[in-house]
Amino acid sequence: MTTDGPWLVVGLGNPGAQYASTRHNVGYLTLDVLASRGGSTLTSHRSRTHTADVRLGIGPGGVPGPRVILARSDSFMNTSGGPISALASFHKIEPSRILVIHDDMDLPAHTLRLKVGGGEGGHNGLKSLSQHLGTRDYARLRIGVGRPPGRMDPADYVLATLPSKERPDWDVSFEQAADVVEDIVTKGFAPTQMTLHTGS
Repeated sequence: MTTDGPWLVVGLGNPGAQYASTRHNVGYLTLDVLASRGGSTLTSHRSRTHTADVRLGIGPGGVPGPRVILARSDSFMNTSGGPISALASFHKIEPSRILVIHDDMDLPAHTLRLKVGGGEGGHNGLKSLSQHLGTRDYARLRIGVGRPPGRMDPADYVLATLPSKERPDWDVSFEQAADVVEDIVTKGFAPTQMTLHTGS
């Protein structure tokens, strides 16, 4: 992975109030935390995205951390690749400097995992991104949402609003996910992945 230039941190989700607090929008919700930490809000960009240009974490000597571009597509999840690819081209950011935050039903709820490349696991947002970027070799922060109960349709499950009684726990998970992103941009992807996966 290249080690220069800003990171593009993408939160996957669907636009619109009816989707705002669903499991499928955990990427959006983590992005909101990161924007707040960067003292910014997401504003409209001509690539059909909303973005914020921030500095995350603390650098040597207490200086503001590295520059990061936060982004979410204005289109729905399954067509989000086009706008994100256009934004990456606009900022001349290579796929190796893109980190995508998304929900993952293959992980227990609140579990955080990092990976680079690999399959999309049936995730339409990742499929769209891979198609438009022309590669699967970008970093992903997977936020586990668990499996649907009983015979509930997986689509209905991820598009259901997070239960209000679970929201405090989810808010903690979004803060933890934001911590992981800050560690990636300040310490590097590999060391952050090792720490996250070994619990050290």
